[in-house]
Amino acid sequence: MTLILLRASRTNGAANLLRQTTTRAGGVRFYTGPTVDYDHFTSGWGTDDNEDHRRPGKYVMQTFNKISPRGLAVFPKELYDIIPAEEANGRPAHAMMLRSHKLQEAEVGHAVRAIARCGAGTNNIPVPRMTELGIPVFNTPGANANAVKELVLCGLFLGSNHMEDLGRQGLARERVEKDKAMFGGREIAGKTLAVIGLGHIGAATAMDARALGMELVGYDPGLKVETALKLPKDIRIADSISSAIANADYISINIPYIKGNAGEGGTHGIIGSEIIRHMKSDAVVLNFARGELVDSVAMKEFLDKGDGRYISDFPDDELWDHKNAIILPHLGASTEEAEDQAAAMAAETLRQYLENGTIRHSVNFPETSLGQREKSNIRMTVVNQNKPGMLSSITEAIASHKMNIVQQINQSRGDIAYNVIDIDPTG
Repeated sequence: MTLILLRASRTNGAANLLRQTTTRAGGVRFYTGPTVDYDHFTSGWGTDDNEDHRRPGKYVMQTFNKISPRGLAVFPKELYDIIPAEEANGRPAHAMMLRSHKLQEAEVGHAVRAIARCGAGTNNIPVPRMTELGIPVFNTPGANANAVKELVLCGLFLGSNHMEDLGRQGLARERVEKDKAMFGGREIAGKTLAVIGLGHIGAATAMDARALGMELVGYDPGLKVETALKLPKDIRIADSISSAIANADYISINIPYIKGNAGEGGTHGIIGSEIIRHMKSDAVVLNFARGELVDSVAMKEFLDKGDGRYISDFPDDELWDHKNAIILPHLGASTEEAEDQAAAMAAETLRQYLENGTIRHSVNFPETSLGQREKSNIRMTVVNQNKPGMLSSITEAIASHKMNIVQQINQSRGDIAYNVIDIDPTG
């Protein structure tokens, strides 16, 4: 299957169609299908004179950071070349994969058609600008869910005793038996865990906590049916964070970080004084989501005046050395299994997009999937501004060249629309 961008310059029917559609729709991206007479891999950004960008061959996948070899094995060697960014030597890339690398727009060549992050967050990618350029950005939600869930469970146990004090004082060997009564804790069976956010990680945490004998209460204003079906049957769903945590012994925060405070639709500092005042004085707060979700000053005040504890894997100037806080390394995505799964998930997502035009797990494009293409047909995809009349402009351009639309799908998200169209070039 061949993948090309659609600013063709030759004058056959397909090329004329592509040129007209580009003018009308404002952003035709690529099509796949049988060999026809067109210029391969023209960028759409005014670089028609660059022959290197139109030469047929393999897809080029550029990687940043160390990407799991098991994940990269998803790309067939006969179709893809995997090139680390530092070894690219100017070779244009069709797509990019990265982990923590902070991507700059200058690094995104005009040939790039998709970007995937091996992880859930995409704040290291200029997503709004990529949307303007018609480039979908993908992530891997849930790929590290099990690893983070296990870290949360570790936090549950750490927050139930004070054994770490021995190590801090360098007295573990001398006092491990003599003063053990001073470091006793409590069992988690029968205690109440409030799970704030019931996505992949929250749901998995709830299931395992229930298996350990804990009582559960959850809160998630965006709870999806498919996720709800994975929850323990006896979990109580609260209507607010405050009501969820009011009688909880343990509180697990599993919500995404969104810039801005709650009044602005964001989640920055959402666990602040107004929420914290509803907590039990000895509540254990587990934050393995994002450090910015918690107002550290308010949390410090809570820890200063009570027996509560704060367990997190995000360093914080206010809390890192507090006697009632345990700050762990940020390990949620650092297990071998999580890295393999995230890379494999990102690779499969990119393959589906590049080879079939399928969109899934994108943070800026709508979920889109069209049925299998007949070998005799051509598949083309169009990215356009989400404005009235755009779809008809696209279909009219196809019809004007006596080409029949066999199947198509149009989806929109915000200011953009995305189309996948199979056409019969013979009419």
